[in-house]
Amino acid sequence: MVYETGNRTIDDAVARVLAGESLDRTDGLALLAQPTDDLAAAADAVRARFGDDTVDACSIVNAKAGNCAEDCGFCAQSVHFDTGIDTYDLLDPEAILEAAERAERDGAQRFGIVVAEKGVSKDRRPDEWERVLEAVRLVRDETDVAVDASLGLLTEEEARILAAEGVGHYNHNIETSPRFFPEVVGTHSFEDRVTTLERAKAAGMDLCAGVILGMGETPTDRVEAAVALQEVGVSSLPVNVLNPVTGTPLGDALGDSAAISTEEIVETVAVYRLLHPHARVRLTGGREVNLDEDEQHLPFQAGADGILTGDYLTTEGQSPGDDIRVVERAGLSPNTAVNGFDPEAVKARTAGDCDGDGTAEIASGAGPNE
Repeated sequence: MVYETGNRTIDDAVARVLAGESLDRTDGLALLAQPTDDLAAAADAVRARFGDDTVDACSIVNAKAGNCAEDCGFCAQSVHFDTGIDTYDLLDPEAILEAAERAERDGAQRFGIVVAEKGVSKDRRPDEWERVLEAVRLVRDETDVAVDASLGLLTEEEARILAAEGVGHYNHNIETSPRFFPEVVGTHSFEDRVTTLERAKAAGMDLCAGVILGMGETPTDRVEAAVALQEVGVSSLPVNVLNPVTGTPLGDALGDSAAISTEEIVETVAVYRLLHPHARVRLTGGREVNLDEDEQHLPFQAGADGILTGDYLTTEGQSPGDDIRVVERAGLSPNTAVNGFDPEAVKARTAGDCDGDGTAEIASGAGPNE
């Protein structure tokens, strides 16, 4: 396959990717400087070459809300910030199963159990750990969706147990580049996150790890984050766009919108596709508040092939039916390989309903952007 835009930098990069070569930091920075339309078209061609023209949908449950001891500057659930969110202890496993069943009806292929804290500790909180495992088993055995987890930092033993219980993907976002990370988080390090990803992968789980754009990082930071994810090796790369929450440091500093433009979002997604040609590049939190309704399909024409559907951890998303319409507007189709749902039925049932038939009292999409 030969793909040509007439732009030498883009065409050379695409040819190398299609030949099986990995692009590096220098390539990523050079590509970010190219015209958006050419870059997006090239990334879409790479997606089409290695993908199947479907968009994979994932969803999550916020299984334990608030009172997190970490100080992540974007997070509404940190005990360090007064954001006024509802807080609750770990949900009953049956409630988590109900959330998974709602997500399944709304077309999710994957369902993640998310706990907002530094780590669900087998040794320090054994009762909580066992309830999480019970929930994993229920979702695994009672639904057709793949069960994932986002439980914070892991020990090697915890990673092995989760893998043995059937957790397919472990989500642990790196958030941004190693350079910019200390500007956002002070209570743990970038290296702590990478160590957990390495442990999860060594235990046999696939990795879902990505970023939050628009926190004040530079374009170079965005590329360096993608390179760091290359080094770890991810199969799903969630791209959040900051939804600033009042009361958090970033929300108070930035106001109502992230520090990134639509054009920059599209360009970054395209570069992430070219640097990660075989991963699901997944549009996740914050897209609805940072992209106009008639712009939401653009990242899916620039290499994205995954979506986080429903609500987020503490903020609302749009209906699953609207998410399907975004996918179709981009010329793609919802993935039905795992969950053989009827997209037309989902669109009809969730029309005008932000919660998708009640999905999001506690269930939502996936990612840290709250």
